[in-house]
Amino acid sequence: MNTFKELTIGNLTAKLPIIQGGMGVGISLSGLASAVANEGGIGVIATAGLALLNPDSNTDFRAASISALKKEIKKARELTPGIIGVNIMVALSNFADMVQTAVAEEVDIIFSGAGLPLNLPQFLAGTNKTKLVPIVSSARAAGIISKRWVEKYNYLPDAIVVEGPKAGGHLGFNAEQLNDPRFELEKIIPQVMNEIKPFEERCRREIPLIAAGGIYTGADIHRFLQLGAAGVQMATRFVTTWECDADFKFKQAYLDSKPEDLVIIKSPVGMLGRAVRNKFISDVAAGKNQPFNCPYHCIKSCDYKKSPYCIALALTNAWRGDLKHGFAFSGTNGYRATEIITVKEVIHNLSAEYITACAYTGVVKV
Repeated sequence: MNTFKELTIGNLTAKLPIIQGGMGVGISLSGLASAVANEGGIGVIATAGLALLNPDSNTDFRAASISALKKEIKKARELTPGIIGVNIMVALSNFADMVQTAVAEEVDIIFSGAGLPLNLPQFLAGTNKTKLVPIVSSARAAGIISKRWVEKYNYLPDAIVVEGPKAGGHLGFNAEQLNDPRFELEKIIPQVMNEIKPFEERCRREIPLIAAGGIYTGADIHRFLQLGAAGVQMATRFVTTWECDADFKFKQAYLDSKPEDLVIIKSPVGMLGRAVRNKFISDVAAGKNQPFNCPYHCIKSCDYKKSPYCIALALTNAWRGDLKHGFAFSGTNGYRATEIITVKEVIHNLSAEYITACAYTGVVKV
């Protein structure tokens, strides 16, 4: 029996209030996304670096990226009748191409962060099939986006993902904020609620908030639903599943990690990131550059001429299992993985953990 409440985003309803976070390069493709969608959650394909998975991408990066995204959406549709989204970073140099392709392919939801997606609604071109969900790390960002969308496009975000500092990958916080209690996700969620309330009243519609960053257990889900979130976004826990699209060696990096192995790195794209420490990361920290050529400028904020390594190449290598020339991003709980299991088993375990949390707190399941 499903113990969770449903998650509604626009006219879409997921049986589970769980969104699988988009993970690039190649970690969440059609395989993982469709598996989560089949269990009643929302599966998400990461669009970052898709062209790198195609050996012919060097000839035409833009065309290869579009082709790869179409292929992944089609594969996901063949594998599930469930809800499929895509994660498109604002920082991508081919952001517009990816958004236009996703809309044309009628993907259910576009999740967009790593910058403020201020012009995202303009790509809908009159269609309402695809829902738009920005990813923010502060109430201020949520307010800026909501104001711009409502005033310029008469469009209220279909939901907002609020990502805290315990997330994996690139983070929307500076070094001082990462360990500052004032920037904990539990503090940010109520702030975002207050910030978007005037827009909800103006448009007479609620904006579902999705809590993200460091959410790993059913107890975590319970806690944030009680705080007022409509759902949660989880990425790290789905990495160590058979359906995850990464090589087994990538998943093994999680299984072998300890709490002290999860470190903050300075990414070439100008943001901090959280990853599993390995020799590649240690060498870069020691000033040992990794020579590379950049046939395309895939991230707008990357100063590739001065970068010690190509992060797109490093992440692609990691996806392939080559951790000597790359590394694995991870949230703060990556070290807690002990085995590779199926997505179905993950959902079952989350449900059991959620029930236990409800019983422990004496709160009726919602």
